[in-house]
Amino acid sequence: MRRAAVATTTRMAAEEMRRASASASAAAAEAAPAQAGSRWARVWPPALRWIPTSTDRIIAAEKRLLSIVNWGGSSRPDFTCKSTEETEAWFIDSFEEWRKAKNLSNFILLGHSFGGYVAAKYALKHPEHVQHLILVGPAGFSSETEHSSEWLTKFRVTWKGVLINHLWESNFTPQRIVRGLGPWGPGLVQRYTSARFGTSSIGELLTDQESALLTDYIYHTLAAKASGELCLKYIFSFGAFARKPLLQCASDWKVPTTFIYGQQDWMNYQGAQQARKGMKVPCEIIRVPQGGHFVFIDNPSGFPSAVLYACRNILPGNGEEGLTLPDGSISA
Repeated sequence: MRRAAVATTTRMAAEEMRRASASASAAAAEAAPAQAGSRWARVWPPALRWIPTSTDRIIAAEKRLLSIVNWGGSSRPDFTCKSTEETEAWFIDSFEEWRKAKNLSNFILLGHSFGGYVAAKYALKHPEHVQHLILVGPAGFSSETEHSSEWLTKFRVTWKGVLINHLWESNFTPQRIVRGLGPWGPGLVQRYTSARFGTSSIGELLTDQESALLTDYIYHTLAAKASGELCLKYIFSFGAFARKPLLQCASDWKVPTTFIYGQQDWMNYQGAQQARKGMKVPCEIIRVPQGGHFVFIDNPSGFPSAVLYACRNILPGNGEEGLTLPDGSISA
């Protein structure tokens, strides 16, 4: 029976990144003489040496990943949905079409953040195809009423809260800001990646080369044509609370599930703990050290070890590897 690990990667992805980095180094070395003699490169400021977005660059970085529609190197069809139900079906049905085209069944499905929300909704609708579900820092487990916040309640009535809520409901997305900045967009993304995965990193620091590769990938993903990003206001209310929270579907869960969170993830793992109480299938929660919401970048050794541990009863040939909880990880 055919198996597939779909979405975020394990150790093979780390190797792929190293190969990409090596390729980038070789390309940079070959280009160095030409750049050194280029008057244009010396005179024009970096902002004016802007390259418009290219999905080719995104796809090249996704050798072992699958992005849901509108994200990464996936297609970006026109978004015409007008309700939460329509929007969920838009993502679920596109993934099901991809599954049929690849003739996959009985696979391990892994999704991160909003991808975790889509993966969970897919598994609820098509549990016969999913052998095990791995949700990494998934969004959408609680609603605003289930996770009341005194600070958020007070903030929403301030002029700043009213303005931000209006922008959210108007579909004013971060991607729109990056596109609007034109040639200054890459600089904004670079400042974010340098801070989040450099000076303010929760875990392992990226090298300058890795940071440049990540900046390039994120920028081209954000600046490409608007499509599924327009779904956000239908899926979440202001504050990233789900309009149809997964917590309410816990009793309908039919697929064994592993939750993985970075120990400093802003996504609250307690929502998963609450959902587990209502599930009738095996469920475990793993918290990986030195990791935030992007735990696979923050802790590139601890994360794949946690994934292997989640798959310890499914994947053959692991031997002793994956049989014990990774060092520093917590079973919540």
